[in-house]
Amino acid sequence: MAVIGAGGRMGSEVVRAVEAAPGLSLVGAYGSGDELGDLGGADVAVELTVPGASPGNVAHCVERGVHVVVGTTGWDEARLEALRAQLDDAPPARSGAGVGVLVAPNFAVGAILMMSFAAQAARFFESVEIVELHHPAKVDAPSGTAARTAVMIGAARDAAGLGAVPDATTHDPDGARGARVDGIPVHSVRLRGLVAHQEVLLGNVGETLTIRHDSFDRASFMPGVIAAVRAVGDHPGLTVGLEHYLGLA
Repeated sequence: MAVIGAGGRMGSEVVRAVEAAPGLSLVGAYGSGDELGDLGGADVAVELTVPGASPGNVAHCVERGVHVVVGTTGWDEARLEALRAQLDDAPPARSGAGVGVLVAPNFAVGAILMMSFAAQAARFFESVEIVELHHPAKVDAPSGTAARTAVMIGAARDAAGLGAVPDATTHDPDGARGARVDGIPVHSVRLRGLVAHQEVLLGNVGETLTIRHDSFDRASFMPGVIAAVRAVGDHPGLTVGLEHYLGLA
């Protein structure tokens, strides 16, 4: 397999994890600006660059029949739709089946459970807000995990027939109430010393529920990355969210 973005914080951790994983062999480690070529003959590539470069890197892999596990954020619905269309016309994978691509906002199993629990709880609570906290070198806000969580919560609330979350704010010139993703307020914190953290706050009259996940080290993402690498070839087409590989969708 190959790692694209191998020089970054997450990419270098993935390189070490792959080298230590039984049955996996690293055949290429590429920096963000490197020529990818045939990816060293890899069957699977892990893509961990930046939002501006990610779609082109993934397209390069798909055109060559290489399965891709994508950890880069910034994949909005328009980009996902374009990728689906490309996969419809993709050549067979080097392994012989259809090409599979997983776009995963988060690889930590605890974070995926947090998202799943939040979606289950959402239909029971009138209010819900998301706070995500990351290191200040993160280039995008809100995080992909927070955006994905908001989409899952929004869908659960719609299915339950709930209306908009209550909020009497009419004056907020500085954006103190945060962003709205699928109608869910999302707040981003960037603070030295943090890695990746998120809490979902749900409330009713007289009670609140907080669901929180903390990653203190990027090693927490590696079991999910390795599981995704091993499974992506069994899931042709586009999959969004590692929960689909773990039976949590």
